[in-house]
Amino acid sequence: MNPSYLEDASGYLGSADEVFVPDSEDELQAVLRRASDTNTPVTIAGAGTGVTGARVPLGGWVISMERFRKVEIEHRRAVVGPGLLLKELQAASVPTGQFYAPDPTEYSASLGGTIATNASGSRSFRCGDTRRHVLGLRVAFIDGSVREFRRGDKVDFPVPAIPRPETTKHTAGFLLQPDMDWVDLFIGSEGTLGIVTEAVVRLVKMPRDLLAGVIFFPADHLALEAVEQWRSVSRLRMLEYLDAGSLRLLAKKYSDVPGKAEAALLIEQEILTESDMDDWEPRLETSGALVETSWFAAGDQDRERFRQFRHSLPEAVNTMVRQRGLLKMGTDFAVPLARNKEMMAFYRRRLEETFPGQYVIFGHIGDAHVHVNVLPKDGQESERARALITELAQKAVSLGGTVSAEHGLGKRKIDLLGIQYTPAQIEMMRAVKRRLDPKWLLGQGTLFRM
Repeated sequence: MNPSYLEDASGYLGSADEVFVPDSEDELQAVLRRASDTNTPVTIAGAGTGVTGARVPLGGWVISMERFRKVEIEHRRAVVGPGLLLKELQAASVPTGQFYAPDPTEYSASLGGTIATNASGSRSFRCGDTRRHVLGLRVAFIDGSVREFRRGDKVDFPVPAIPRPETTKHTAGFLLQPDMDWVDLFIGSEGTLGIVTEAVVRLVKMPRDLLAGVIFFPADHLALEAVEQWRSVSRLRMLEYLDAGSLRLLAKKYSDVPGKAEAALLIEQEILTESDMDDWEPRLETSGALVETSWFAAGDQDRERFRQFRHSLPEAVNTMVRQRGLLKMGTDFAVPLARNKEMMAFYRRRLEETFPGQYVIFGHIGDAHVHVNVLPKDGQESERARALITELAQKAVSLGGTVSAEHGLGKRKIDLLGIQYTPAQIEMMRAVKRRLDPKWLLGQGTLFRM
């Protein structure tokens, strides 16, 4: 058995009795019928880029959808298979002058995986999460039946209302609300309700011109103030943050990171007029940024370098943690925009008190959604890091935030669901799970305990 089916990017490991890689929907249906008849648990394996263990089996069978790679590009939409990679969809879309807006930094993620977690990424500041861009789904259920759903197709059983946090992004547990679409029920359900065999996603027209930059600051508070000032910039579609620890880690690979930099913001704006460009000169001057040593894109090649620069950070963290034989200890919390500074101050204070010099903070600060990664050196520190992450989650929720903005909870973060929701609200989710998967065979151990 290929061991890659038994782990994810966080280093979380599992086990399985058998792996199936169906070529067609008919083959998939046959496997699901056998699983249902024999009461065999089934875990759906995406591309393995996740960090919560949702695709990692805890026994039973694994079904990989990697051969479902259909891609048909149409006007303003695409029909895709769940095994298609994001980079493959983008490559197929570009010749038509279109692109798929959800932009998880990991381009090797599969479409099925991003739908399962309602992924977002760096362009979510303007474009939103995956949910906003899915027009339809074809779904296989555990009994082998297949149904097709389009936007506007309402769930045909009573659905209770569960409150959403006051954040721009959220993907912890099921989205439940009366009169909701089937499509929304499956997005973010992490492979626990059904298996996507085909999706229709929205494509958008490529902008004529883009301004992109990596803007360095000599002090962290200057970067955080710039975030508050720049959120209102017209057509700004990316506003990302890197702290001092992140820059020190990246400087090992990128020697042109300024030595004086204590923080950086990555920006990307759709440009319509010359004034859009001209406005940045006074904006940067008043921000206190290290303008002379900041990076600005002259074309697609530079923008791709900036993307790789940003992506290199979680890769470096993952590599470091795995070399130490530990599991990744990272957060995916978001808070309301108005509470961003308060949450950032709490992160910094508690991290300096508990793990000084052993953490990085980075991510989608435009949405008040950054990732804290603690870098423990051994198992004992790892347990302390786990306790700290729980404390940080409690703080985020107390501010009206979410315990998961884009990664989901999977198996590794299952306890955070109880911080976000009451036992009664979690039971409402479990009731929906039982209705669609009465034997509790799909994704055992993901989101809910048995």
